[in-house]
Amino acid sequence: MLPEVEAFTRVSGGSFLVRKGDLKFQEENTLFADSSLFQVFDFKLLKGNPKTALKSQLSLVLSEKAVEKYFGNADPIGQTLLLSGDGLPAVVTGVMQDIPENSQIKADMLISMSTQTQRFSKDLDEQWGNFGASTYLLLKPGTTGAALEKKFPDFLRKRAGKLMDQNQMHYTLFLEPLRDVYLHTTRGGQETGSMNNVYIFAAVAIFILLIACINFINLTTARSVERAKEVGIRKVVGAPKSLVARQFISESVLLCLIAFILSMLLSAALMPLFNTLAGKVISTGIFSNPGYLLLMFVAALCIGVLAGIYPALVLSSFEPVIVLKGRFTTSVKGILLRKGLVTVQFAISIALIISTIVVYTQMNYMRNRDLGFAKDQMLIVNSQGDPKKEAFRQSLGSLAGVKSTTISSSVPGSGNPGAYSEIENKSGELQIANLDLYFVDFDYILHFGLKMAAGRPFSNEFGTDTTQAMVLNEAAVKLFGYSSPEEAIGRRFKQWGREGKIVGVVKDFHFRSLQETIKPLSMRIEPNGTELVAVKMEGKDVKSTLAAVEQKWKQIVPERPFSYYFMDEFFDRQYRAEERFEKLFFNFAILAIFISCLGLLGLASYSTMQRTKEIGVRKVMGASIGSIVGLLSRDFLKLVFIAFIIASPVAYFAMFKWLENFAYKTDIYWWVFVLAGILSTAIAFLTVSFQSIRAAVMNPVKSLRSE
Repeated sequence: MLPEVEAFTRVSGGSFLVRKGDLKFQEENTLFADSSLFQVFDFKLLKGNPKTALKSQLSLVLSEKAVEKYFGNADPIGQTLLLSGDGLPAVVTGVMQDIPENSQIKADMLISMSTQTQRFSKDLDEQWGNFGASTYLLLKPGTTGAALEKKFPDFLRKRAGKLMDQNQMHYTLFLEPLRDVYLHTTRGGQETGSMNNVYIFAAVAIFILLIACINFINLTTARSVERAKEVGIRKVVGAPKSLVARQFISESVLLCLIAFILSMLLSAALMPLFNTLAGKVISTGIFSNPGYLLLMFVAALCIGVLAGIYPALVLSSFEPVIVLKGRFTTSVKGILLRKGLVTVQFAISIALIISTIVVYTQMNYMRNRDLGFAKDQMLIVNSQGDPKKEAFRQSLGSLAGVKSTTISSSVPGSGNPGAYSEIENKSGELQIANLDLYFVDFDYILHFGLKMAAGRPFSNEFGTDTTQAMVLNEAAVKLFGYSSPEEAIGRRFKQWGREGKIVGVVKDFHFRSLQETIKPLSMRIEPNGTELVAVKMEGKDVKSTLAAVEQKWKQIVPERPFSYYFMDEFFDRQYRAEERFEKLFFNFAILAIFISCLGLLGLASYSTMQRTKEIGVRKVMGASIGSIVGLLSRDFLKLVFIAFIIASPVAYFAMFKWLENFAYKTDIYWWVFVLAGILSTAIAFLTVSFQSIRAAVMNPVKSLRSE
């Protein structure tokens, strides 16, 4: 143990068939963990001793949810559950509180790490090249991760130096603060969020707040004429300018505080809906953290002061003699400022419209891109490596609705292990690489519709294919320096104890998300390493075929639950985060545009009211309704055009940076900006014309009589 480390624990994922009497479940949410888990983390143990609960072999700690599933209201401590197909008797030694949804470590069942090291992987503690488990270190107070990392090279050299030299592969160990894992990690294999999305939504929230503040400033200063006499009278009776300014700032703050209270109540009511839209529990309640409430209260005060400063300065600067004589008019500077603020509003709205269209086109591109393999009507049954898996697969051939079957270790989108490999490169030398590896059968390539770039697929006609043949993808061929797939055919390979030759090269297909580039991939025939049975079904009666497949499973593998998924649905889950981003972004953009339109509507209403007599005179002189509507709308549409010129390059740059997160992405087409311009113009015109048409159809006699 390094002196800087107070405690450590390893956590490794697992999946177990768990049985208790007639109950049987395939527990996917299972982890192996060292006995020190409850020392490193503060997961609450409701029953059992945290120091010894995971110490002995075949010890189990269950969550409250798992206890209810297997034992109901009975005390589970000391009870036995049977694990895996061998029926290993595991004893429940603890009950923990359900782990929160936002935890990086998720499990309903914890199994002692000694069970894995003594039962399933007996030499795991000596496998310094095995990085399957996540290791968490609890450092002593005053110790920094950077200082500890400096000791890792020597530490690793002492324990794995010989292994690294033999494999000609050298590892680097580094630490990552647990708080940084979700949003900042560069490692794969864990549930992560997107810091870029956090920045984007924070920016959109600020923009919405800015638009609301602009509305307040515009409408307050635009209606300043109505309060001019009030200010004049106050000044005449002795009120200083500072007192008048404080009054209007106080009004602004009061409005913000009322809005703050209403927003808190609305947020509490809408939080479940927002969590559903986001696809995860962002917050359990707005009132659960008093610190955040205090922060938002202070923010409301600041916004009230900032939004009220300019209107307060404008209103408090009126000269009492001028305003009381009725000769007060809106200044040119005030008009220009309001127009400038309206331009900023619509620049933000147009940028959001452009961004929304780009996000939609990217998601549509990902949904419709040719992935290079067939996934429709594809049922995947997880056999969990059951010895009867091949018998089950063969029995499906007699079903009318089944077109073909195959069995493998992985299907596109399901994840796959990396394998230490030596492949002959263009220079004739064995080059070491860590390749993704699929264990497949003879039908896999044909079943998934993979296309050959060179050579041949695996075939029963060649007896050596079961032990001495490998198929690569085009990305792997490029990795080893070949300029064409044909050059790789017949080259030597060594991989996990197998030696042979490359017999074929498949064209690249997207076996991971489109956010990642296609990685080098190898395929081998290895029946003992397969567990996923892929069933291609006819599209006519999927429900009946699924029922028939399930019936076959229950006949041949009755001791295991029937676990399946449809491949197209499973693969589409990889894009759910982006789809949720699309929905959230769209809703926020609509909200921002709506608030902008409210401000524009208020400003247009006030502007129209000021020109009531002008409109009456024009109608008397024979002006048409269309010409009056055009007159009143023209100035606002000019502002929208200026906003479009400003917003377009800004939105292009922001979306260009966002698209860099995707390995395969759409272009930002010219028509996106044309469409955004048309939409923004139409929205502005409809908003302004609502008031313009009302004014244009008004009886001119009433218009000329108005004061």
